[in-house]
Amino acid sequence: MNWNKLTEAAQIDEIKALSKEKPVLIFKHSTRCSISSMSLDRLLRKWKDQDLEKVTPYFLDLIAYRQLSDQVATEFKIPHESPQVILIQNAEAIYSNSHFGISYGELMEKV
Repeated sequence: MNWNKLTEAAQIDEIKALSKEKPVLIFKHSTRCSISSMSLDRLLRKWKDQDLEKVTPYFLDLIAYRQLSDQVATEFKIPHESPQVILIQNAEAIYSNSHFGISYGELMEKV
């Protein structure tokens, strides 16, 4: 899967603009958390190349970019969790889930 890396605050405005054309997925990942690694692996095992036609994925390493992770939480009015998926459409969060609640099937239903 080709993730777009979320590393700068300016990208939040880009994500909002992109989400008006196609939903954007943000995956907030903690590189220090085994649950986060398992949730990411479960998502990646089911991900299909054609999913990129439906949703634009962003990956946020919240250990390296914790302030940015907090900014995403504030901007989209979603409490911070880790791991976490946030689905953005029309510049607003329309879905979020965390930990073992992260489900490829449920996520794709929302897209």
